[in-house]
Amino acid sequence: MKETLTGLVAVAGAAFMLIASVGILRMPDFYLRMQAAAKAGTLGILCIVVATGATLGSLSALLHAFLASLFFLLTTPIAAHLLGRAAYLSGIRPRVLEDELAGRYHPATHALGSDRAPDAPETRSAGAS
Repeated sequence: MKETLTGLVAVAGAAFMLIASVGILRMPDFYLRMQAAAKAGTLGILCIVVATGATLGSLSALLHAFLASLFFLLTTPIAAHLLGRAAYLSGIRPRVLEDELAGRYHPATHALGSDRAPDAPETRSAGAS
């Protein structure tokens, strides 16, 4: 029973990795490709690490699987954010109708500025309560 369950988790992880690779090939934009690789790839590697730790079964293997999972969960979002920021600052623009960051980055310092006056009241949309 244990082997069947860990096998299914490992196959699910491989399927998520396959979805991530198809997403990298099929998405039209750098940012969408990066999202596919980060999300599906992370879920896939987590499933494979959990299946490996459960198959080996020792406390040491489970601790290593937990630490590897924690490492992936902490580093992948940060790496994806930094890659996206570097791509945007180097001139790769996303395929969107309205680029909300256009004109808000200072070219020399790369600091993000606000487009709203500091003493202007905050406006709400019609749907917000």
